[in-house]
Amino acid sequence: MDVMGGMLELTRITEADVEFICKVECDADLWFFEEEVETDKHAVREKYLHRIKEDAEQSHYDFIVTLKTDQSITPIGLAQVWSYIEFRKSWEIGFAILPEYSGHGYGREAARRLLKFAFDELQAHKVIGMCNAMNKRSAALMERIGMRKEGVFKEELFWREQWTDQNYYSILDNEFLHRNNDKTA
Repeated sequence: MDVMGGMLELTRITEADVEFICKVECDADLWFFEEEVETDKHAVREKYLHRIKEDAEQSHYDFIVTLKTDQSITPIGLAQVWSYIEFRKSWEIGFAILPEYSGHGYGREAARRLLKFAFDELQAHKVIGMCNAMNKRSAALMERIGMRKEGVFKEELFWREQWTDQNYYSILDNEFLHRNNDKTA
């Protein structure tokens, strides 16, 4: 299942995407605000090959963010949505856009499409996102797509040799529907 429209597409990962995923997942600079980054490409490869083979589980959806123009189709990032609390119909989103493509709204568009996928296809009641409190760009992006900051997990992350807060954002299905209806009216 792909999420398409405009110049940006989210395409479910395949075995052909694993090398690109390894490049993205193992890039410590791209994941600067994360507590830990897996740098072993073999471990990342095995993790994603397992996910592709276990597709029937349907508790985790991985997408390649692809930029399509008349001249090319270019993978520019990774977008994910996974079950946060199944019986509450809560899902969590995550995304990363390669630095050379940042600042063009692609992260925002990918995140919006993840929300649409979660609410329309997965029938989510709530979608959450979390980020290191020092990651101002991620926090601003979640707010721009309609998520609200619900809380702060104090000293949740051991990042750069110190305890750091983690921000918790969410949006409910009725808020997402209302926000999207306002844009089409």
